[in-house]
Amino acid sequence: MENVPMSEPPDSSKSNQEENRKAGFAYAAGLTLFASVAAFTGLGYMLDRWLGTQPWCLVGGIVIGSAAGLFEFVRLSSKTY
Repeated sequence: MENVPMSEPPDSSKSNQEENRKAGFAYAAGLTLFASVAAFTGLGYMLDRWLGTQPWCLVGGIVIGSAAGLFEFVRLSSKTY
Protein backbone atom coordinates (compact mmCIF):
# COMPACT_ATOMS: atom_id res chain seq x y z
CA MET A 1 0.00 0.00 0.00
CA GLU A 2 1.14 3.45 -0.77
CA ASN A 3 1.15 6.26 1.75
CA VAL A 4 -0.89 8.93 0.09
CA PRO A 5 -0.88 12.22 2.01
CA MET A 6 -4.35 13.49 2.67
CA SER A 7 -4.84 17.08 1.71
CA GLU A 8 -6.50 19.27 4.30
CA PRO A 9 -8.62 22.29 3.52
CA PRO A 10 -6.68 25.54 3.95
CA ASP A 11 -8.56 26.65 7.07
CA SER A 12 -8.27 23.28 8.79
CA SER A 13 -4.89 24.01 10.33
CA LYS A 14 -6.15 27.43 11.44
CA SER A 15 -9.18 25.90 13.16
CA ASN A 16 -7.01 23.20 14.75
CA GLN A 17 -4.72 25.87 16.16
CA GLU A 18 -7.71 27.75 17.56
CA GLU A 19 -9.12 24.59 19.14
CA ASN A 20 -5.72 23.80 20.67
CA ARG A 21 -5.48 27.33 22.06
CA LYS A 22 -8.94 27.06 23.62
CA ALA A 23 -8.14 23.63 25.05
CA GLY A 24 -4.91 24.96 26.54
CA PHE A 25 -6.75 27.79 28.30
CA ALA A 26 -9.39 25.34 29.57
CA TYR A 27 -6.76 22.98 30.99
CA ALA A 28 -4.91 25.91 32.59
CA ALA A 29 -8.11 27.20 34.18
CA GLY A 30 -9.00 23.82 35.65
CA LEU A 31 -5.49 23.18 36.89
CA THR A 32 -5.31 26.63 38.45
CA LEU A 33 -8.59 26.06 40.30
CA PHE A 34 -7.38 22.73 41.67
CA ALA A 35 -3.91 24.00 42.61
CA SER A 36 -5.28 27.05 44.38
CA VAL A 37 -7.69 25.05 46.53
CA ALA A 38 -5.05 22.40 47.28
CA ALA A 39 -2.36 24.96 48.20
CA PHE A 40 -4.55 27.03 50.50
CA THR A 41 -6.02 23.90 52.10
CA GLY A 42 -2.52 22.59 52.77
CA LEU A 43 -1.47 25.95 54.18
CA GLY A 44 -4.53 26.01 56.46
CA TYR A 45 -3.82 22.48 57.64
CA MET A 46 -0.21 23.34 58.48
CA LEU A 47 -1.27 26.51 60.31
CA ASP A 48 -3.81 24.50 62.31
CA ARG A 49 -1.16 22.03 63.39
CA TRP A 50 1.27 24.82 64.28
CA LEU A 51 -1.23 27.03 66.11
CA GLY A 52 -3.44 24.25 67.50
CA THR A 53 -6.62 25.82 66.14
CA GLN A 54 -8.13 22.80 64.38
CA PRO A 55 -10.16 23.07 62.07
CA TRP A 56 -10.49 26.83 61.63
CA CYS A 57 -7.43 27.59 59.51
CA LEU A 58 -8.21 24.55 57.36
CA VAL A 59 -11.74 25.82 56.74
CA GLY A 60 -10.40 29.31 56.04
CA GLY A 61 -7.84 27.85 53.64
CA ILE A 62 -10.55 25.98 51.75
CA VAL A 63 -12.72 29.11 51.50
CA ILE A 64 -9.87 31.43 50.47
CA GLY A 65 -8.46 28.83 48.04
CA SER A 66 -11.87 28.31 46.47
CA ALA A 67 -12.42 32.05 46.07
CA ALA A 68 -8.96 32.65 44.61
CA GLY A 69 -9.26 29.59 42.35
CA LEU A 70 -12.69 30.62 41.13
CA PHE A 71 -11.44 34.12 40.38
CA GLU A 72 -8.53 32.76 38.32
CA PHE A 73 -10.81 30.17 36.68
CA VAL A 74 -13.19 32.89 35.49
CA ARG A 75 -10.29 35.12 34.40
CA LEU A 76 -8.68 32.36 32.34
CA SER A 77 -12.01 31.08 31.01
CA SER A 78 -12.88 34.51 29.68
CA LYS A 79 -9.81 34.29 27.41
CA THR A 80 -11.05 31.00 25.94
CA TYR A 81 -14.01 32.40 23.99
